[in-house]
Amino acid sequence: MLRSHRLLLPAAFITSLGNNIQLIGAALLLVQARGSMLDVGWLFIAVAVPQAVLSPYFGRIADRFDRRRLWVGCDVVSAAAALCLPIGLAVGVPQQTLVYASNFALAVVAALFVPASAALVRERVPAPELRRFNAHYEIALQCGMLLSASVGGFALQYFGSTPLFVFNAITFVASGLLVLAVGRGARRTTAAVEELRPATTPSRRRLPLGALALLYGQGLVVVTVFNALLPVLVVGEWRRGPAVVGVVDALGGAGFLLAAMVYRRTGVRFGDLRVALFGFVACNALLVVQPLFGVSVLMGLVLVGAFVFGQARIATRSLLMTSVEESRVGRAFGVANGYGLAATVVVMLIASVVTGRTDTRYGFATLVAISLAAAVLAAVWIRRSTFPRRPASHDHEAGTVVRSSGRAVRPAGGVD
Repeated sequence: MLRSHRLLLPAAFITSLGNNIQLIGAALLLVQARGSMLDVGWLFIAVAVPQAVLSPYFGRIADRFDRRRLWVGCDVVSAAAALCLPIGLAVGVPQQTLVYASNFALAVVAALFVPASAALVRERVPAPELRRFNAHYEIALQCGMLLSASVGGFALQYFGSTPLFVFNAITFVASGLLVLAVGRGARRTTAAVEELRPATTPSRRRLPLGALALLYGQGLVVVTVFNALLPVLVVGEWRRGPAVVGVVDALGGAGFLLAAMVYRRTGVRFGDLRVALFGFVACNALLVVQPLFGVSVLMGLVLVGAFVFGQARIATRSLLMTSVEESRVGRAFGVANGYGLAATVVVMLIASVVTGRTDTRYGFATLVAISLAAAVLAAVWIRRSTFPRRPASHDHEAGTVVRSSGRAVRPAGGVD
């Protein structure tokens, strides 16, 4: 792996760490200020909605302008938004207003960062190396998310909010410097992209963007809604401590990291499409039984579920990245990210209502039903697009097209 490619991995890790530290730290500030669950819920909505609305549009921007500069620009603006929170608190601006405003600003930036970073990866990483690189990239993102909870909670408890958010701003600056160190690079031509495509895809047939966006976005739905249901199940219904939730999250992270290591073999052997579809179906089968048998079984099921889900997530990312032209990767990830966040809000509300009226078993079942429906829809969509109906046979000698009904029709352009 080239030095420039290796620089993108820590940059992605640092950005993921910074974004999640900001969100978790802000939520903890609201809780410490005796904010209600509704206040915290509005915070997550303030983060999700702008990304859902703006991601498709920002994806087009990522395809029109220099992706490296866009990534660096996102980091600079994110650092400024992160610094606004401690500065505002120091001068006496109301805390709740600052929390919502700074995280809203970061969400707007993230709507551009997701497609710009994906497009930069597709631009700079050769097609034969994409499978391995995507596995490493997902490891970087997940490690950033996993560490953000412990770093944010520990720093806020022992050092206070100002050092935490100043450190957070520094992480964005560090990410920008790493991407600057990648250097300039010319985009590959369309001919070069087509020449390299067979190295990563077993067929030249392009899979439908809408179906891949549906699968990719559904992964975000599963992770977010599961993370919301888990503390309700463990703490609220099973009366266990928050530490148990942390252990379960850690096992989920371990399963995902293991999936990233194994994916490089399973992806080559079975193909990304099979890995993605099987992984999502297997994950849903495990999700529906997770709240039924107690903490010990839950931990084992979460480990295995994260393992199969992680491979599906990485495979879907690779499919989405290689099934469109390099010049349209930003748009593809913008659409997928926008759908995923919009669907997350809807599914979260549905699962919350169902869980509130019954219990988490039915909340998990609701998530599984919606996720399975999305996976089946994507599979049917891909099958119809990839394996169209058998074309009409041609009678070359007579210059006619013979349809399945047996009726001969003269082609408009004459004899082939």
